[in-house]
Amino acid sequence: MNAVLQTHGLVRTFGGFVATDHVDLAVQAGARHALIGPNGAGKTTLINLLTGYLAPTEGRVTLMGEDVTRMPQHARCRKGLVRTFQINQLFGDMTVLESVAMSVSERLGLGASWFKPLAACGEAVDEAAVILQRLGLLSDAYETTRNLAYGRQRLIEIALALAQHPKVLLLDEPAAGVPTSESRELFEVIAQLPRDVTILLIEHDMDLVFRFAERISVLVSGALLLEDTPEVIANHPRVREVYLGEAHG
Repeated sequence: MNAVLQTHGLVRTFGGFVATDHVDLAVQAGARHALIGPNGAGKTTLINLLTGYLAPTEGRVTLMGEDVTRMPQHARCRKGLVRTFQINQLFGDMTVLESVAMSVSERLGLGASWFKPLAACGEAVDEAAVILQRLGLLSDAYETTRNLAYGRQRLIEIALALAQHPKVLLLDEPAAGVPTSESRELFEVIAQLPRDVTILLIEHDMDLVFRFAERISVLVSGALLLEDTPEVIANHPRVREVYLGEAHG
């Protein structure tokens, strides 16, 4: 198996509180991998450790075999580790095309010249249009971002991430705040992303997780309880007790 993202004995403490407890996680190339757990299990803390937003107390993070434990966030992004957030991070006054083209320009090192008219940034605009088409957003290209339905806004955030050419895409509750009808569409689009993009997601909606994920890791009290297929996870008594029962009880 070819793990593109791994943690090795990862620990993060806040004073006497252990938020992440010796986590060994391996995400395989091309995976659709979900990280689940009850509230307070440490899921977002773990994502923050993976991306460099937080530094670990102990342990290591490797990306495609390279130790990136002390590497800053922007450098990990340059190496292909890109994330989205629970609360979207968008440019509300810009059009969808402008937003994604700006993200492409930043990756290409053209950010300093972004004051030019959109038509003058042909390479970035062309790439942005391809990304929007892939995500079913091309019809919204000239709409102001803040005017779109929230589910479409979540797709725009994924478009901004794809503009960075990720090798590993971390999705932190992509369906948070999205109506059920829109969340299903959102996950259908995510599921169609090419396999050269490995996906690790946090999501609390178990119906969406079980339809999307091929592997699921269960985090409880900062420690990994179990990792297996959706079928095994759904029927595991301890998982049902600590998470699934809570979600449906």
